Amino acid sequence: MKKRLKTSDMVMCALFTALIAAGAFIKIPVPVVPFTLQFLFTMLAGLLLGGKLGALSVFVYLILGLAGLPVFSEGGGIGYIFKPSFGYIIGFAIASFVTGHMVRKAGSLHMGRILAANFTGLAIVYGVGMLYYYLICNFVIDTPIGLWPLILYCFILAVPGDICLCFLAAFIAKRLKPVINQLL
Repeated sequence: MKKRLKTSDMVMCALFTALIAAGAFIKIPVPVVPFTLQFLFTMLAGLLLGGKLGALSVFVYLILGLAGLPVFSEGGGIGYIFKPSFGYIIGFAIASFVTGHMVRKAGSLHMGRILAANFTGLAIVYGVGMLYYYLICNFVIDTPIGLWPLILYCFILAVPGDICLCFLAAFIAKRLKPVINQLL
């Protein structure tokens, strides 16, 4: 028997889909991969809604962008899959799922567990994003990138801000989770 989504679940998913889309336009210019608040909202989706609903929020965001709505940081449309940074969006969905399951499985919300989940999500986003970036650049769009420039531009320059977002997401989730649990 399939579990049907409650109206409150759909509303919360839609809210986080909208937050992720808004987060794409809050940018700090960094070379190659723009720094946005998408990561913060995708982690919060997993932490607050759980793995399935958090990933659903990111998946709806992904579908809306691929359908042509300009919700990604550089536009939208099916051709976006050929942008090297698209791998990070795929990573957002996977990370939201994993982060949500890690926190849900842990039961109580201790800051250490939330941070462990966030840093696991961070590793997933960067792992998937950098692999996709490398493969698209070197084998699809014929703009080769070496391993060192990939690490420099797609990790070293970008990760400090996302590490800060891991702490911010943990603090926000710790405060909001009891309220969200009452709503859902």
